[in-house]
Amino acid sequence: MKEEKLQVFLDGVQKYFHQMMDPEELIVGTPYLVENSVPSAKDFTGVIAVSGKNKGIVYFTAPKELLERLLVLMGEKDVSEAFMIDLVGEVANTIAGNARSEFGEEFEISVPIVLRGAPDEILLPRKDRSFVIPITWKARSAAIVVSLRKP
Repeated sequence: MKEEKLQVFLDGVQKYFHQMMDPEELIVGTPYLVENSVPSAKDFTGVIAVSGKNKGIVYFTAPKELLERLLVLMGEKDVSEAFMIDLVGEVANTIAGNARSEFGEEFEISVPIVLRGAPDEILLPRKDRSFVIPITWKARSAAIVVSLRKP
């Protein structure tokens, strides 16, 4: 995937978080490439499989503390693991859905799969590389990770 295509994912994460909070609190860092042999991951990861013109995955990964704070900000009293799992899947789905609206119907996305920690080799081929888009909110680090290629 070309770097200029990453802007769609940057816009998607900013749009999602700006709906929830003061835009000044969100810091989206400079994307960088990583080898998939050591995937970037926090406590919870929402994974969206992509097929069609591009193939691979897009995932949102965040620590428990960030998800808890976001749930409280949303007015949720229950900050259990079940709600964090739903939230991380929702964020991943929203960001991938935003990309689909930009790239068109040939950018097919799955329903989110939520994992504790990093995607395994089945979802994230070790021979490929991924772009990591770092996100910081209230001193908590999360990331959007994009691993796409032409089939």
